[in-house]
This record gives sequence, C-alpha cells and structure tokens, in this order.
Amino acid sequence: MIQGLRRATFSNEAGLGSASIAHAAAKTKEPVSEGMVALLEPFIDTVVICTITALVIILTGSYGTGSGIELTSNAFGSFVSWFPYILTIAVILFAFSTSITWFYYGQRSFLYLFGNNARADFAFKVSYLFVLIIGSALALGSVMNIADALLFAMGFPNVLGLIIFRKELKEMLDDYLARIKSGEIKEIK
Repeated sequence: MIQGLRRATFSNEAGLGSASIAHAAAKTKEPVSEGMVALLEPFIDTVVICTITALVIILTGSYGTGSGIELTSNAFGSFVSWFPYILTIAVILFAFSTSITWFYYGQRSFLYLFGNNARADFAFKVSYLFVLIIGSALALGSVMNIADALLFAMGFPNVLGLIIFRKELKEMLDDYLARIKSGEIKEIK
C-alpha cells in the first residue's frame, strides 16, 4: 500500500500543491473554476490511464514478464506489435515534459522565496542543471527514494494547510456553486 501511495503521488502529484503553481498562471476571474480543472488531472492520469494499463497487464497475463516500463511494453506489445515503439517515444516525451514542469515549479518557488531578480534566477538555473546531472548519474532506486522524500516534504505542509483552511475553502466552493446555480456565472457548454 505504501508503494502504491508513493507511486501515485509521483504519478499525479495529488495533494502536493505543485499543480497550483501552474494553475496560478491561468487568467481567470474564478479561482474555484481553475481548481475544478485541476481535479481532472489526477482523474485522467491515475483513474483512466493507470487503470487501463493495469487491466491490459492483467488481461494479457504479462504480470510476470518484467517490471515497470518493461512490463507495460510486454503487455501492450503482446497484442499490438508496434506499441513498444510508441511507448518508448511517450516515455521520452514524458521524461522531458516532467523535467520542464519541475523546473518551472522550482523556479517560481525559488524566485518567490529569494526575490524575483536575475541573480536568484541564475542561481536556480545552475543548481537545477547540477541536480539534473547528479540525478542522471545516480542509481534509479536512489533517485526514487530522494524524490519520495522530497515529495513528502512538499505534501505535508500542503495537506496541513488544506486542513487548517478547510472552512474557507468550503465557503469559496459553496459560494461558487451557488453563483452557478443562480445564473450569475454562466455554465460553459
């Protein structure tokens, strides 16, 4: 169960507060509506994609043919011969986009903490490149353990904040839903 929670957090970032950094850049008059959009991300990522992957692995009987990406490749490749090539491209794009996303999250946070100036920006960029190089040289297990520890360090204060501000968040949600129901906010179809 712990391993499942670790991988789910790594997969969809639910509860970490990191997605709010990206969603804060959205131009909207209604922050609650942006929160509703953010709810779709873990659903699509975990419920849809991970469930389909798990079902294919189980239904093809591939669950004993490897682990991780190799297992997924074997499962899908057992009935679509060219799928492992598509999966390879998808994994490369996922790794690249993940690196860009975490760079953005880190940069926004670093500049918020240390001032939005050229010196702080340069310091973060150099540090990020250094960590990327070191991370690529470490064993995968070590990188995953470090990532899990850092994700926990991010998630704990965020979940604590959600608990502390739950009443205010509930009031904002109730107000937003009431304004939709009254017609003040037009539903987009």
